Amino acid sequence: MNSSRSLTALLLCFAAIYIIWGTTFLGIALMLRTVPPFTGGAARFLLAGGLMYGWLRAREPHPFAGLHLPGTALCGVLLTGMGNGFLIWAQTDLPSGIAALFIGALPVSILLLDWLFFSHRAPRALAAAGVALGLAGIVVLSLHPVTGQMHPLHIVAVLAAEFAWGIGTLLQPRYAGPDRVINFTCLQMLFGALFQLLMAAVDREWIGFAPGQVSLLSVAALLYLAVPGSIVAFSCYAYLVAHVAAQKIATYALVNPLIALALGTLVLGEPITRASVISAALVLPGVALVLLQREGPRAGMPVSAT
Repeated sequence: MNSSRSLTALLLCFAAIYIIWGTTFLGIALMLRTVPPFTGGAARFLLAGGLMYGWLRAREPHPFAGLHLPGTALCGVLLTGMGNGFLIWAQTDLPSGIAALFIGALPVSILLLDWLFFSHRAPRALAAAGVALGLAGIVVLSLHPVTGQMHPLHIVAVLAAEFAWGIGTLLQPRYAGPDRVINFTCLQMLFGALFQLLMAAVDREWIGFAPGQVSLLSVAALLYLAVPGSIVAFSCYAYLVAHVAAQKIATYALVNPLIALALGTLVLGEPITRASVISAALVLPGVALVLLQREGPRAGMPVSAT
């Protein structure tokens, strides 16, 4: 690949993770209008994982050979199962822009979890300041609901989603080598989909749910989440991981919440309150400080929980 084509590929991949992952919060909100949360999440990843498996199967006879199945299953439950499933469930109550701010603090959570439970390396001064700012922003969001109807359980759910995704991200390098990232992503999506199906049964979502009542808008949103939001964005992310420094890739964590907040306001009419502005002013600089100080292998980078 010549340099101009390589540069074009990199720019397109950056555009994909910036824009697509920034719009998935809106996609979730539109899907939830007529599709139950865990049912929709399971359908998304069954479709995405199935299409990815078909593509992988055409290239190699045994796509999952060499993968650590228990470890991949664990990461699938944590990442696309709990990480995405609990986020979707929380968005039945939380505005999409606010959910994006919670998830935007993911690099802060990963640094904190890595320090406490994995590498035990204390963050340096600027990164520690970033963690403090990010956590302060999350506290502001948690204690000052945007609407009077936000249930504390949904705030707990989105925080649980963030921490589950963080733990799954830190575990992933143990089970997915650089040459098997796409295969690992496909299989963990399928395991995550099975977990969400189980949660749909536990939550009794199927009682009173009629597929005929699903709107075309929700179907379109689901397809968007499955194909651009999962297959395209994850593939672009994997390409960038192989070619670009980790700090540059992780800048999506600064861009996605801004896109989600703007779309939530313009398309869904979600309010931008003083609390959300203060939280953004704390979370985004905090994430920036964490990313500036970030070191270590690329495999430990966060990917989007949406």
